[in-house]
Amino acid sequence: MAIRRFSIITEGDARHIEPGTSVELEEGGHITPLAADTLRERRVTVVRAGSLDPALPADLAPVFPVRRVTIGADHKGVELKGAVVSHLRSAGVAVYDCGTDGPAAVDYPDIAAAVGRSVVRGEADAGIVIDGAGLGSSIAANKIRGVRAAMCMTVTLARYAREHNGANVLALGSTLIETAEAIAIVDTWLGTPTKDARHLRRLLKVRRLEEGF
Repeated sequence: MAIRRFSIITEGDARHIEPGTSVELEEGGHITPLAADTLRERRVTVVRAGSLDPALPADLAPVFPVRRVTIGADHKGVELKGAVVSHLRSAGVAVYDCGTDGPAAVDYPDIAAAVGRSVVRGEADAGIVIDGAGLGSSIAANKIRGVRAAMCMTVTLARYAREHNGANVLALGSTLIETAEAIAIVDTWLGTPTKDARHLRRLLKVRRLEEGF
């Protein structure tokens, strides 16, 4: 499907753009204030003209802006998960919490798989998995076809994970970072789009590796 290009995007235009897709705005183009609100509501990404490659699949980039998040943690990540859930909900993000919620030991692969499947099925725009170090959950989540999970300990890594690597699942280590650091990482990760054509071309190569090509 060809990427639509606009010189101006009005409220009427915005309401007829497919939710979750990307459009191009010509150099010097304009978006009306009402249209900008509608584009955010419909999760439409607007990029500068010439930055998209029509030969690339439209679903390579993770959804942006993120409105729905699925989150899960093992027993070591329960406290941090609760803080992140409260933060996201207070910011108006819809959050589905798939557990766990107590100190009884659970297996991180089960939680990570549930989060990953929610993202690739389109039930959520992004996923967050939490365990003690974040490593096991990221490994497990990446076994779900279509998941690109990244374990991030800094806001810089969070930005790179999205901007360069198109991560659609974020892994956090509850024993390695403080709550305030984790929330800053989450905010940076969710607030960074993946839109540069050169990075998207590399994501296509990652997808082909996953498909066995």
